[in-house]
Amino acid sequence: MVGPQANELYRDARKMLRTIVAEKWLTAKAVFGLWPANAVGDDVVVLTEPAESGIGNRESQGDASAPDHSRFSIPHSLHFLRQQVDKPVDRPDFCLADFIAPKSSGKQDWIGAFAVTAGIGIEPHVARFEAAHDDYNAILLKALADRLAEALAERLHQRVRTEFWGYVEDETLDNEALIAERYRGIRPAPGYPACPEHSEKRTLFDLLDAERHTTMTLTESFAMLPTAAVSGYYFSHPKSQYFVVGRLGKEQVADYARRKGITVALAERWLASNLDYDPE
Repeated sequence: MVGPQANELYRDARKMLRTIVAEKWLTAKAVFGLWPANAVGDDVVVLTEPAESGIGNRESQGDASAPDHSRFSIPHSLHFLRQQVDKPVDRPDFCLADFIAPKSSGKQDWIGAFAVTAGIGIEPHVARFEAAHDDYNAILLKALADRLAEALAERLHQRVRTEFWGYVEDETLDNEALIAERYRGIRPAPGYPACPEHSEKRTLFDLLDAERHTTMTLTESFAMLPTAAVSGYYFSHPKSQYFVVGRLGKEQVADYARRKGITVALAERWLASNLDYDPE
């Protein structure tokens, strides 16, 4: 977007950003976890420590089978969905579980998760603008908080890759390469095309103990509060990639309901926009 109005918006955003920083309008918080994991069908079984605080960690050895994982013993399941697309035989229908070593392989793999927000403290400032009927600055503040949350998610992912997990300790990418996602690994989020069902955020938040560490909460419809927030998974497989699950048949929806321990009707409601059939 170019032109006088775009330039004016850019100047206003930079001015407000300086005020946000100088006057400490917003607080950002983040939590992440790394756990031993294996795929079982289209699920990923995550092992956590008994009575842990919600965060698992590991030494940054690069080799997924190297760290001592004997202390991890409590299983939790992450439930994923598989594409059902007509493709050539040499192009598989993807599921995120494909990027984690299957339990049958005998190899211990790892998975990560994260939750970040940059919206703590935003409410009184938005309320002040709205009370003055200043919708422009209210919307601008919300947009900046959203962008700061995305930037925090990007920075945290970079540090996870190079330091905390350390599977690419020698990564050297400029901003252009980071924006183009020319790095190894992905961070898909529940509710997005590769994992379109939002209720998995509940498991993710429980694994991270996100409410305690970040004060973030989930609504009944699994929206995150503050709204300037991002959460998702970390996959490190060299061939991991984003994809669109797309339309789902009744058989897979029924299987998903069985794996999650919910009714088919509830699964159909949560996956309504992905159904390739009319539910009864």
